[in-house]
Amino acid sequence: MSDFLLELRSEEIPARMQTGARAELEKLFRREMESAGVAAGEITVWSTPRRLALIARGLPEATEAVSEELKGPPVGAPDQALDGFCRKAGVDKADLEIREVKGRETYFTVIEQPGRAMTDLLAEAIPTVIAQFSWPKSMRWGAASISTASQRWVRPLSGIVALFGDEVVEFEIASHADIYANAEGDIRVERVPLGLKSGAVTFGHRFHHSGEITIGNADDYAAKLRAGHVIVDHEERQDLIRKGAAKVAAETGLKLVEDEGLVIENAGLTEWPVPLLGRFEEDFLEVPPETIQLTARVNQKYFVCEDAAGKLANAFICTANIEAEDGGARVVDGNRKVLAARLSDARFFWDVDRKKTLVQHAKGLERITFHEKLGTVADKVDRVAKLARWLVEEGIVKDADPDMAEQAARLAKADLVTEMVGEFPELQGLMGGYYARAEGLPDAVADAIRDHYKPVGQGDDVPTAPVTVAVSLADKLDTLIQFFAIGHYPSGSKDPFALRRAALGVLSVLQTNGVRLRFSTLASQTDGQISALYSQGTKNALPDLLDFFADRLKVQQREAGVRHDLIDAVFALGGEDDLVRLLARVKALQSFMETEDGANLLAGYKRAANILKKEEWAETSLGYTPEPAEKALIDALDAAGPQAEAAIEREDFAGAMTALASLRAPIDRFFDEVTVNADEEMKRAYRLGLLDRFRAAVHKVADFSRIEG
Repeated sequence: MSDFLLELRSEEIPARMQTGARAELEKLFRREMESAGVAAGEITVWSTPRRLALIARGLPEATEAVSEELKGPPVGAPDQALDGFCRKAGVDKADLEIREVKGRETYFTVIEQPGRAMTDLLAEAIPTVIAQFSWPKSMRWGAASISTASQRWVRPLSGIVALFGDEVVEFEIASHADIYANAEGDIRVERVPLGLKSGAVTFGHRFHHSGEITIGNADDYAAKLRAGHVIVDHEERQDLIRKGAAKVAAETGLKLVEDEGLVIENAGLTEWPVPLLGRFEEDFLEVPPETIQLTARVNQKYFVCEDAAGKLANAFICTANIEAEDGGARVVDGNRKVLAARLSDARFFWDVDRKKTLVQHAKGLERITFHEKLGTVADKVDRVAKLARWLVEEGIVKDADPDMAEQAARLAKADLVTEMVGEFPELQGLMGGYYARAEGLPDAVADAIRDHYKPVGQGDDVPTAPVTVAVSLADKLDTLIQFFAIGHYPSGSKDPFALRRAALGVLSVLQTNGVRLRFSTLASQTDGQISALYSQGTKNALPDLLDFFADRLKVQQREAGVRHDLIDAVFALGGEDDLVRLLARVKALQSFMETEDGANLLAGYKRAANILKKEEWAETSLGYTPEPAEKALIDALDAAGPQAEAAIEREDFAGAMTALASLRAPIDRFFDEVTVNADEEMKRAYRLGLLDRFRAAVHKVADFSRIEG
């Protein structure tokens, strides 16, 4: 058993592609090994900006010999069938054996495949891996500028190390056809080799190490590269950046603003990371801190710091790729100048945007199309403002000022036309909140403008301030209702208008704040002002929208352990479009189904439903005296039905389940003591009618036919 080392060295690999490249390299290598019958055990994959490396531990010296038996056509089959079998198996007719199979003579052949040296197998596998490697973006490279089949890689490959144990696995990247055009316009095609052969030689850090590094085997690879100022393990570089950045911040009395994404990106940009702290002018702190952080992060890949009070400090941390002789002073100074230019732009945007009020900015929304069938963003803003006000005035969102809700909604999208959001779209909403506060608008309005997009994903904060709740709900509901009204539903993995995210946002806001919204009221309230906004077929789309919310509710509640079939069971009853009430009902049902009474009642229900499905009857009770078991069930239904209905009416769903539990013993006794399909038609009809009444009583709580089990 020996270890295999592969290094694919190239020009700079974009940091954002390195995680996927590591996974792709391991996947393709395992695939090649499995297709050759080799079980690849422990595999380590590393990446730096200039190389991908794979180490496979414990590969066999050679593959095992394989004996494969193939069954052919029966004796007497047409010659074409026999010839085809021989061609497929690669044998002559004289080599075939004849055996008896179920009384019929049949041709067989045994193909012996000798074991192969692992070096030979790897020499074939690695060029295949390189050729089939998938990058998000790649470039064609080779000896000619115009090529029909040149090598593709994210950047031109410059070297390959391939060692099995101490032995070089020798191969060369396949030749390719190049098309050349001479001065006369004639075309000629030549086969030009790339000249890239595998070996044992690599190179270290671009600046800290000169000359070749000869690798002996997989065990000394990382150590020899480290001596050449290359830390090949990306996770080690990430840890160095994480700890080093925190250390240089702490040395100046500051605290690093943690950013794991930036840690990974900087590790993908450096082979010998050295975090360095620099300062920028304090005047820039007049700009909103999120703007400074985003400028530093997105444009320059810098970390930022906070002071002891938790406020943004005039400090940044860059990650150098060298150990500078002056301790990094010149590196920091150069980065400071670049950051200062970026922050000057941000301050310019901040100053220019504040020369207009948000009302003035909002006029620019008339030039932005929301959707070709749904008008401009200004049209959407008008709908959202009216809906937000209606939600407050109807008491659906409580404790909010309707004027503030409408004002916030009318200004919520105004920052989309500002210079700052034009430069940093990630700041939409946030900058609107800053601009609102800067012009002296009420805090409740500014907060609603800032937070109305929330929640934008799993784990994001859910708004709780009343005005913000109204605007957030109105914005998301308008998007959902409008797109469903024109028939634009999400399908499969396609959701270009983020309707699934909007629905999950609505669910989170409703549940967190206990907002009692019945969706049917949006299309049929008494004054008609809101329904008039959604007159493009919305009423017909409402069932589809409710089904959509049901699906999203299942997704949202899956992690909370709520069963999807129970959500279906409550939705199936119809008329339940208050999602907060519905979820409370589902959770009570789930608690009941986890009890012995619930499980047994479900079994009794399914038995009754199966009998009723197979039988036809005309309900009658004339001249029939119930037997004791029937009378007991009748008495239980007389009591449980009204109790369950009353409990549901007052939203005591646990009480409704308790009422259902009282049916468990009577229905069990009924099935034990009574023959439903009696010979006498009167008895049979009466008992079927009793089961139908039992089913109807259960359906007042949930459609038990949708419950699994």
